[in-house]
Order: sequence, then structure tokens, then C-alpha cells
Amino acid sequence: MSKREIIDARELNIALNRLCCKLIENHGDFSNSILIGLQPRGVQVVDRLVKLLKETYGVTEVRTGKLDITFFRDDFRRRPGHLQPNRTQIDHLVEDQRVVFVDDVLYTGRSIRAAMDAILSYGRPAKMELLTLIDRRFSRDLPIQPDYKGRQVDSIASQRVEVLWEEVDGRDAVVLTENPS
Repeated sequence: MSKREIIDARELNIALNRLCCKLIENHGDFSNSILIGLQPRGVQVVDRLVKLLKETYGVTEVRTGKLDITFFRDDFRRRPGHLQPNRTQIDHLVEDQRVVFVDDVLYTGRSIRAAMDAILSYGRPAKMELLTLIDRRFSRDLPIQPDYKGRQVDSIASQRVEVLWEEVDGRDAVVLTENPS
């Protein structure tokens, strides 16, 4: 199994800043918006976006949440072993709010479909949007596309795209892992 860095820390920072600018264009002061990080890796993207929005762009109030979709996935019974769900933390009403789902990598679209099902347990949003840092565009099983994307990566099914974060993994990067056939 070989790993290859396809996006370095500088490029990742540029993509995050571009995403912040797009969010500000569409959400203004964020008074009717909530950024929901999909557990586990979407939370790191939300944390980084909020930090940039506050420190670089002067956005003072950004409401966020964390959503676990483990038991809303259509394949959760097919997975081997014991499932370990993450914690959902949504401290804001989503009713009539603009919800932006945030994830690190968009692959088949199944996680996003599960997130749409899961969020309805908390109310009916006025609008649902999707922000993904990395879009693996040729891999969809479902007709789901991001409203905001940091970068597109063309990869094949046997490859894995992973976002690394300084706070968790010791460095910022996006790596492509080749699985031997």
C-alpha cells in the first residue's frame, strides 16, 4: 500500500479560505445558518472553517453542530464488527434554518443521504446545503453534488482519499492511498 500527498498544507489552506469566502457570500452574517460537521472527520473541517471565519474574516457568530449518521446509513448492518457511533451535538434549533452539512471527502453520497435523514430528527431546515473539502467526483452511487467544494480529486474505487489535520494527524495534507489489487 503506497501513499502519495496530492494536496499540501498551503494548498489546503487556500481551499479553506476560498470556502470561507463562498460561505460569506451566500450566508452573510450566518444569523439563519448552522454549519453541521459530519462525524468524525467533518468536524475538523468545521472547526478550521470557523477559526478562519472569526480570525481572518471577522465573522463573530457562527453556529455549529456535530452529527453522527452511523445508524442512518443504508449499509450499517452490512459492516463487519461492532459499530462505534460518535456523539451528536446540536445545540440549536434547525427548524427553518439554512443547514450546511460539512464533510471532508464526498465519495458515494451515501453519508450525505444519511445526514439528510438524520437532521430531520431535529426539525425541518429551510434549506440544506453541502460543503465538502474534497470531491471525488466520479464515484457517486447517489445523485448528490456539493454546493461548495474545496478541490476535486479524480480517483478510482481502489484508492482512498484522506484529509490529514495538524491537530489530529500531525500535519495538514490530503493523501491518496493506493490499495494493491
